[in-house]
Amino acid sequence: MRKNIITVLLVLLLPLVAYLFMTHSGNEPINVADAGQNKPQIIKFTSTMCLDCQEMNKIMKEVFPQYKDRIVLEEISVQDGKSSTNAKIKKYNVTLVPTIIMIDSNGKQVRRIEGAIPKEQMIMYLEGLK
Repeated sequence: MRKNIITVLLVLLLPLVAYLFMTHSGNEPINVADAGQNKPQIIKFTSTMCLDCQEMNKIMKEVFPQYKDRIVLEEISVQDGKSSTNAKIKKYNVTLVPTIIMIDSNGKQVRRIEGAIPKEQMIMYLEGLK
């Protein structure tokens, strides 16, 4: 009887613990956008459950630090359930992740990237963002 209870608890709790571990795995935003700045912006929609998102997170953590002084980065987790997040998802018509929106210093959307791209291509896009 005792073994059955332990087995049932493990079956129920193990997926919950795995989910909590995956959602709190240190994928904190690199930088938060400040709307008052006249700098180009990148809005990156991501999810902790997405392999392409994890790949893009690695690329951005490697490449973005050299651009942090001239480009503002905002990372948005589509799973957070906040009303501000839902408003941005609707505003930019995000239907899949990762989606990266690049906005120039005039506030005009100049590029939309859906899915993962190679590091070299991301560097080229960052270099061209004015």
